Amino acid sequence: MSTDSTQTSTPATGGGFNPPVPTTRGGPDFGRFVEAVRTLQDDARCVDAPDEVISEAADLIERVSALLAPHRADEWHAPSGRRMDLPNRGNILQVPMLLRRTDDDRITGEAEFRRFYLGRNGAAHGGAVALLFDSVLGYAAYKLTRSRYQRTASLHVNYRKIAPVERKLQVEAGIDRIEGRKIFVTGRLLDGEAVLAEAEALFVKLNPGQP
Repeated sequence: MSTDSTQTSTPATGGGFNPPVPTTRGGPDFGRFVEAVRTLQDDARCVDAPDEVISEAADLIERVSALLAPHRADEWHAPSGRRMDLPNRGNILQVPMLLRRTDDDRITGEAEFRRFYLGRNGAAHGGAVALLFDSVLGYAAYKLTRSRYQRTASLHVNYRKIAPVERKLQVEAGIDRIEGRKIFVTGRLLDGEAVLAEAEALFVKLNPGQP
């Protein structure tokens, strides 16, 4: 079993935004665990199985939940969101993506709306598109300014075309300007040359003690 000093650490008290502390908790199979949960979400969204298969699957899922329940932890100790060695830091909530910083100080990468994020007619749910932008633009604001203490103040999404599920798409983002504590960021979601959606967001650097 892997261990680290954060397992017994106490989160900061008295307010303040506390960034995730890297961890190795969950061990070498945590990435496989996250992928298995994602696949289960996809299956739950798309299967049309006989009643007896659904009943058996429900029994198995309940057994897994019973196995995990004694080990529930708060956000300061759970590895989800703190595994810096994994895509999305091992956070199951986020849309799967891989991002990188370019030489000209922008963010680019790939994302895929898995079947779990399906809205209707092969398109990703609009809320999932907004979730993707909040992650991408927030990452850009942090990575390009090195400001770890910030929150989303506003997010506006323009939907141009449907964003298909189960296809590799491209994302890009950059900082438009910085005004004091305000970081203005814009980004796009593309399928090749086609622009699927555009977004602009305002992130605010937090003062000491702000949650």
